[in-house]
Amino acid sequence: MTYPNNILYKVTKPARYTGGEWNSIIKDWDRTAIKIALCYPDLYEIGMSNMALPILYDLLNSQPDVLAERVYAPWTDMEAAMRTAGIPLLSLESKHRLKDFDIIGFSLDYELTYTNVLNILDLAQIPVLSSERNDSHPLVIAGGSCCLNPEPMSDFIDFFVIGDGEEVLLELLDSFRDCKGKKAPKKELLRQVATIPGIYVPSLYRVEYQLMV
Repeated sequence: MTYPNNILYKVTKPARYTGGEWNSIIKDWDRTAIKIALCYPDLYEIGMSNMALPILYDLLNSQPDVLAERVYAPWTDMEAAMRTAGIPLLSLESKHRLKDFDIIGFSLDYELTYTNVLNILDLAQIPVLSSERNDSHPLVIAGGSCCLNPEPMSDFIDFFVIGDGEEVLLELLDSFRDCKGKKAPKKELLRQVATIPGIYVPSLYRVEYQLMV
């Protein structure tokens, strides 16, 4: 799948959506077991200046059985065109639909991108609330500095990586391989990753709020 030329001709800075940059990594989709979309919930120009995403991109793609591709938030003209045409949000490298990936990982660096996360899920035709997603949907995870206070996004994210993502990434992959290999349900995977230090799974907790006066 790809974005039609008649849409790209009409939007500002269409190169945001075409990919093909030097040093981008494109793996064989059909021969790679685990497919991860690394999503920065802002424009391409802003996301490409973020240093965390390239580190994770390189680390994930260095694993033989893992494919990692990038996704950025579209500008308003592109979003409107996509919604009018019924086109879902696609990855930058292979132009696959976000809902075709196993995992969607969001980088949350500042709170103003929270609404972009919800908009991206909606554009990808994925239920926004984690309680409405089932085993057929991608796992939606998040990391970044904002995850030190995960509760504002806890209804939408399956689990949070609190701290440096590269520290726990390989452990997460091992858990995902194990659960995918035995076709375990999502709930079992969430219980398993919750044992990894630095992982917070909101659905496994009952949160109580205290009014401070």
